Amino acid sequence: MHKYKRIAQTIRERIQEGFYPLKSALPDQMKLCKEFDASRITIKRALEILIEEGYLYSRQGSGTYVMKNAGSVNAFDSLADEYPGVTEQLAGKEVESEILKFVIRNPLAKEVEKLLVEVDDFIYDIKRVRYVNGESIVIEHTIMPVSVIPGINKEVLSHSIYGYIRNELNLSFGGITRRITAEKPDELDRKYLLCTKEDPVLQVEQVVHLKDGTPFEYSITKHRFDKGGINVVDRYHN
Repeated sequence: MHKYKRIAQTIRERIQEGFYPLKSALPDQMKLCKEFDASRITIKRALEILIEEGYLYSRQGSGTYVMKNAGSVNAFDSLADEYPGVTEQLAGKEVESEILKFVIRNPLAKEVEKLLVEVDDFIYDIKRVRYVNGESIVIEHTIMPVSVIPGINKEVLSHSIYGYIRNELNLSFGGITRRITAEKPDELDRKYLLCTKEDPVLQVEQVVHLKDGTPFEYSITKHRFDKGGINVVDRYHN
């Protein structure tokens, strides 16, 4: 993980734990540089992440402050226009994966449409349950073209697919299209997310592209209704 992301994670945890109280000012950037042995550019990028997430705001000429409503930001939430993946999003927590399905096959008609592949191409069909500190949080059903993301195996699936794509394949992410709905839980949801028939689940259907526009993921994830959501942060500008 990049240093600025580690610093952002540390400050995020301090806010969540109350070390930096709501509405309080953070130490100035020079003090943070000294504490984290980092450049001002690195500190600035870390703070920008937390501003984007809704934890902080900057007041010109005064400093950086903890948002009054930062306590309402859930650690399991993600921004609507970002896709860090569970492992990176929850860095510092124990994230484990249970592989329910991992096969290579030809794509179905909808997968051909979403991933812009041919019917005789090969895709990975992956289904995983993600656990955070021993608690099941999300079921992921992921389809990826083998030709675009080669080399996925059970070792990769046991950790972070996105980390593998970034760090091993050296690929950069581009745009994302998401459809978010509330759904009734199916049998798999009830078994692994411990839902009742009456509990809704948050379903996120998405297509993620590489920087050159190539779609590399079509996925549907199911989240427990009480374990996080999707944040939309709209910042006002003068």
